[in-house]
Amino acid sequence: MSLWTRISEAVAALRQGESLSMVFERLRTPPERTVAFTIAVIALSAKMAKADGRVTRDEVAAFRDVFHIPPEDEPAAARVFNMAREDVAGFEQYAGRIAKMFRIDGQPCGTDSVLCDLMEGLFHIATADGEYHPAEDAFLSRVAEIFGMEDIAFQRLRMRHVPEYAPDPYSVLGVSPDDDLSDIRAAWRAEVLQTHPDRMIARGVPEEAVRLAERRMQAVNRAWEDIQAARAA
Repeated sequence: MSLWTRISEAVAALRQGESLSMVFERLRTPPERTVAFTIAVIALSAKMAKADGRVTRDEVAAFRDVFHIPPEDEPAAARVFNMAREDVAGFEQYAGRIAKMFRIDGQPCGTDSVLCDLMEGLFHIATADGEYHPAEDAFLSRVAEIFGMEDIAFQRLRMRHVPEYAPDPYSVLGVSPDDDLSDIRAAWRAEVLQTHPDRMIARGVPEEAVRLAERRMQAVNRAWEDIQAARAA
């Protein structure tokens, strides 16, 4: 059964009166977690669009770039999006439910978590139209806080996606300019490992969304190359 078929079933439950929160509760274990991840991105994207007051074609295209959506399954994705946008529940309630599902108790949400993968998708969609609205920044900052994301992890995400926050290669890798090159290499290798599609799928990211890894991998590799070039000069 395809991801979008399972999402269609979740949409059917929503139409029968279940709330998105109730649907999330039923999707807590694999392989249903991949459905929950996809619905979470759709739902929070809808709430984010409501935050800045508009949904642009670029943002819609960015969502389709993150997820492979067959034409016959687009109505299911659109229904979830519209339900989330029209739901009276606030985005904080959604984010709280999602955090409860994916966060490991007592552990911070770093760059190796499915919640970070989810935030990656939201940043990708938020910046797709070439503008990063202050309302989007406030929205994503609050979602990251609810997810328990470490501030440094959030800053690194924003550096990778928002042109105004010029990425410093050391910050991208979460290291210091004073660190030995061997330690920086180890940090780079760890980032590459965590960004590998197989690792992402194991965390609960659906195969249809592994494109999320592409930009992250490009940024990580570029940072390592820049540091190597600077050290060799």
